[in-house]
Amino acid sequence: MISAIVEVLNSILLAINGFTNNYGLSIIILTILVRVVTWPLMSKQLASAKAMQELQPEIKKLQEKYKNDKEKLNAATLELWKKHKINPAAGCLPLLIQLPILWAVFQLLKSPPELAEQSFFLLGVDMRLALKTTIDGVTQWQPHPGYWILILLSGATTWIQQKIMMTDKSQQAMMIAMPLILLYLSISFQAGLVLYWVVNNLLSIGQHMLINRRPLKGAVSEE
Repeated sequence: MISAIVEVLNSILLAINGFTNNYGLSIIILTILVRVVTWPLMSKQLASAKAMQELQPEIKKLQEKYKNDKEKLNAATLELWKKHKINPAAGCLPLLIQLPILWAVFQLLKSPPELAEQSFFLLGVDMRLALKTTIDGVTQWQPHPGYWILILLSGATTWIQQKIMMTDKSQQAMMIAMPLILLYLSISFQAGLVLYWVVNNLLSIGQHMLINRRPLKGAVSEE
């Protein structure tokens, strides 16, 4: 299944590159197209996360009220979700459906196609290269500052995305860990793959802000 998706995405990427003649720009356009296709799924996932955020004041009250009775707390929380017609698992299914697409894009960009040499450069950054590479045991760092900018953007946009989607304070550790993990991994990822991640994060943030503009039906607020 993944290989089939990779082939489709590769054909689309090559078709886009036929117009742009720039691999980096083609990645940006492909990322936007993938986001358009997955927009309904992401909207459902983000709406579910927003609904959970809006219920946090009520959940905190329940946690305080039943702090010594976990069984009653679980029952009251389930009742609260039922009252507001919220299914916590609803946000997980869209993500699971999107994972094969995300993994396919990852596999695709790990192996850049054979194109004209000059088409791989976007603002002086070669999309085929990583910031850090090891050749024959020798570590080499790319001198162009654009690689560092992409790395920092991958961490910053991941942090912003985690922050706006955080439903409770217990997720703060993940909000810190994920950007740091992405920073570390991005150092050895091809610039094209990092570019995809940055653009995808920016689109996710924009979509979340769009959904967040209006309160959901049945939303609650802390008094």
